[in-house]
Amino acid sequence: MSFCRLLRRAFSTTTKSIRAISADLDGEQNLKRLVKKFKESSELYRFRTKTPIYEETVRRLANAKRFRAIEELLEDQKKYPDFSDEGFAVRLVSLYGKAGMFDNAQKTFDEMPERNCARTVLSFNALLGACVKSKKFDMVEKIFGEVPEKLSIEPDLVSYNTMVKAFCEMGSFDSAVLMIQEMEKKGVKPDVITFNTILDCLYGNKRFSDAEKIWGQMVEKNIVPNIRSYNAKLLGLALEKRTKEGAQLVEELRNIGVKPDVFSFNALIKGFVNEGDLDEAKRWYGEIEKSSCSPDKWTFETLVPFVCEKGDVEYAFELCKNIFQRNRLVGVALLQAVVDGLVKASRIEEAREVVKLGNTNSYRNYNLKLPSDE
Repeated sequence: MSFCRLLRRAFSTTTKSIRAISADLDGEQNLKRLVKKFKESSELYRFRTKTPIYEETVRRLANAKRFRAIEELLEDQKKYPDFSDEGFAVRLVSLYGKAGMFDNAQKTFDEMPERNCARTVLSFNALLGACVKSKKFDMVEKIFGEVPEKLSIEPDLVSYNTMVKAFCEMGSFDSAVLMIQEMEKKGVKPDVITFNTILDCLYGNKRFSDAEKIWGQMVEKNIVPNIRSYNAKLLGLALEKRTKEGAQLVEELRNIGVKPDVFSFNALIKGFVNEGDLDEAKRWYGEIEKSSCSPDKWTFETLVPFVCEKGDVEYAFELCKNIFQRNRLVGVALLQAVVDGLVKASRIEEAREVVKLGNTNSYRNYNLKLPSDE
């Protein structure tokens, strides 16, 4: 057998083994064993190149609030030569940030020179992002102001967009807007992400007129709005109870070739729910079904309680069946309310079907009950 064929076979075998390891980690329910298996698997170089596996494992541990386990897992990674590579170190900083463990992210950033690992704007952005994700807002401006000067780093577009995000999350909208001017002074051109971040916050906080001014700035700077920009405006219109204007906007988007997504439809559904218009809320749910989109958890959690409130138990039943067909995770109370409404309307068979679907599906046991069973 030729050397090339042997190499290809070895590569294929390793790829299969990594897939098997990933599947084993995904299926491991004991989190202590999960960490042990992860550390053992990390001895394989190819495993250490698989960022998604790291992200999913840390996400699971963070959701379970196993922060010591996250520290054990990520600190173990520093023994490998990979830690001398900035990309690998950035991954550790970012993962600590996603887990809300900023002190560990800062410590990792500070340790990089000890391993002859260069700190460029890439790792600076990871540290800044970790600070924002950890909601250490009191430190964001300090890091942005001091670290670049100390390390002779020039903040780039990602740096400024992270600061815009931080100001928006702090509710300092005016500071976020002023950051656009600061960027331009430094020769950094804001992009659609910069504006979308501000638009999301202004429209979402009922500052519609301020958001429209920012929209005007975006157009003046020849930055083309994308679907996220329009979705922010749709939500703003919904919160202003101007959802019919939002519906007209969606039709205009279709005419200019901008494809609405599930967030577009959800904004309209939310708006019509807020305005008490059941027919329009149902119509726009139907538009999701007609499109290439799929209703998500948020769709159902907005629409189902409203449908129940309006007494349309037949439609609520159909929505429940769709929830299970699509394996959507929703709150137990939402489904139980549908069961109770069906029983009250003497639709016992439909109620039993929802209970059965809730308690025998393949992804979650909701432990639903008929009222008479309680």
